[in-house]
Amino acid sequence: MELRVLQYFLAVTREQSISGAAESLHLSQPTLSRQLKDMEEELGKQLFIRSNRKITLTEEGMILRKRAEEIMELVKKTEDEITLSDDSIAGNITVGAGETDGVRFLARAAQAVQKDYPLIHFHIVSGDRASVTEDLDRGLIDFGLLFGDIETSKYEYLNVPFQDSFGVLMRRDSPLAEKETITSEDLRDKPLIVSRQSIHDSTLHTILGCDPEKLNVVASYNLLFNGSLMVDEGMGYAICLDKIINVTGNSNLCFRPLSTKAEADMHIVWKKYQVFTKAAEKYLLQLQQMTP
Repeated sequence: MELRVLQYFLAVTREQSISGAAESLHLSQPTLSRQLKDMEEELGKQLFIRSNRKITLTEEGMILRKRAEEIMELVKKTEDEITLSDDSIAGNITVGAGETDGVRFLARAAQAVQKDYPLIHFHIVSGDRASVTEDLDRGLIDFGLLFGDIETSKYEYLNVPFQDSFGVLMRRDSPLAEKETITSEDLRDKPLIVSRQSIHDSTLHTILGCDPEKLNVVASYNLLFNGSLMVDEGMGYAICLDKIINVTGNSNLCFRPLSTKAEADMHIVWKKYQVFTKAAEKYLLQLQQMTP
C-alpha cells in the first residue's frame, strides 16, 4: 500500500465525499474512485459505505483511518528529522502528559529552550498513563510525563521536582466539605468518581488503604475537568490530585486532602535508544539541567 493512496483515503474521510476529496487533491473523480477501489481489493475489505449524500466508514475503514493518521504523522516526523539543517535548530517537540501541576515544569523548560531557539515549537498531548505510553511506544511523541514506577527495561527517565497530593474534590455544600481532611472511612458509603487508570491499577488501594471492591464507584473520568463537571452536577466525590481544578473565588467546588498523606512522584520518560531530533536533544538537555 502506497503512502500516496493513504493520503487519498484520509482526504475522503475528511471530506466525506469522493467529489470533495478529488477537488482538494486536484484529481479527477474517476481516478480517485479507482484508487480507492484498488485499495479495498488489495485489503480484501470494504472500507466505505457509499450513499448519495456522503461516504461513511465501515469498522475496517475506521481502523485504517486511525493507523493511516499515525503513519502519516510518523512520516512527517521522519522527514523533519532528516531534512533539518545542521546550522539551524527547528522543529516540534511533543510531550504526552496527564493533568498535573507538573506541566509547569515542562513549560518552564520549553520556554528556556525557545529563548535560544525560537523556531522550536512545543506541543502537549493530554492523556492518562495508558495513552501516553502507547504513544511513546509508537513513536508519536518524544517524551511522556508519568506518575509512579517506570518500566526501566523500556524507558529512560528523569525525576521531576514536583509532587502532587491526592485528595477529594467535592461540592462546597457536601457534608464532607466541613472536614479539613478526609479519611477512607469517610468515603466508604459515598458515591465516588475515580480516574480510569485507578480502576485498573493499585492507586485506590494505595492511597485509601482499603479494598477498592468495597468502595461505591459510580463513575470514572479520563481528564479531571470532565470529572469536576460530574462532581458539580452532584454525582459524587472525585478522588484526584490537587492543584488541577480551580476551586477559588466563586467556584461551587472545594478540595480536601486525605488525612493520610498520599503523594505521586512524577517522571519525564522516553524510549530507550531513542534517536532524537536536534530540537528534542536541546529540550532533554534543558530538562537535565533543571532536575536535581
